[in-house]
Amino acid sequence: MSISVLRTAGVWWVQAPNGTAVKIATDAGTTRELLADRAAIETAATREGHVQLDELELLSPVTAPCRVVAQMTNFRSHIEDAGMSPATTPLTFFRKASGSISGPHDEVIKPAHVRFLDYEVEIGLVFGKELPVGTEVSASNLAEFLAGLVVTNDVSARDLQLPKTQFYESKSYPTFTPVGPALVLLDALELERFTDLRLKLTVNGEVRQDALVGGDMLFQPLEALQALTRFQRMDVGDLLLTGTPVGTALSAPPKPIEMLGSLLPPAVKWKAFFKRQAGNRKYLQEGDVVEASVATDDGAIDLGRQRTVVRSSR
Repeated sequence: MSISVLRTAGVWWVQAPNGTAVKIATDAGTTRELLADRAAIETAATREGHVQLDELELLSPVTAPCRVVAQMTNFRSHIEDAGMSPATTPLTFFRKASGSISGPHDEVIKPAHVRFLDYEVEIGLVFGKELPVGTEVSASNLAEFLAGLVVTNDVSARDLQLPKTQFYESKSYPTFTPVGPALVLLDALELERFTDLRLKLTVNGEVRQDALVGGDMLFQPLEALQALTRFQRMDVGDLLLTGTPVGTALSAPPKPIEMLGSLLPPAVKWKAFFKRQAGNRKYLQEGDVVEASVATDDGAIDLGRQRTVVRSSR
């Protein structure tokens, strides 16, 4: 049975079935240390709490520093919307700074020099066992390496990402990876329902992203870990983001415009591109409320809902 782990300043909690929180008797300061104290988590999960969840000021259940790795263009709907073909899209990764991790209700800070701020609801995989380079990962042992799942939002500064053709800076500013509210620990049978998870994101109550993993996610966790272990070590408490479906603010231009743009010098091309993007009202602005959730439609697995407000840096 899944266990939802929450974190506040200096305290770890388990969410009880009655909607309250039970304090975990642990001295763990990091996600890695907590996952090593599984007995304390399981003991707390057998009790009923008396602290209401809305009384808790939740922090990210994934603590920094840690590795934050992300899969790129990993949903068919998103790939097609970007004007590419899923059949020829490879499994690729990029890194984010763990300093970008923030809590599920923290403000997302839009840097003053960023005009086109985008959102991407994603499922985060949290590692529960070391994955050294060269580890053999199979369907039979996949669950040994994954402790659980979290809701994440891969916030992106598109006007930095695209002209520079790189991801690290554009996705690594502080608050650009809201995580939580809960780290939901799953057993092997529950992990088999990964394809039943639905990702949903709204901005000011308007649904922007709404998709099931099954049939849309191109490379699922087993394939991702098998590829990752060729070159990247992952440790307990590290985080892997698994991609986002269609519905982000950024969308590919029509084919004729794209073909014309390819003939222009890069500086001219991007100036024209962002001039068109200026009319796109889906990019995040001061005061926008972003809500992201991941759950199965029957509610058997529910990673919770994060709610963040966009603020401009002063």
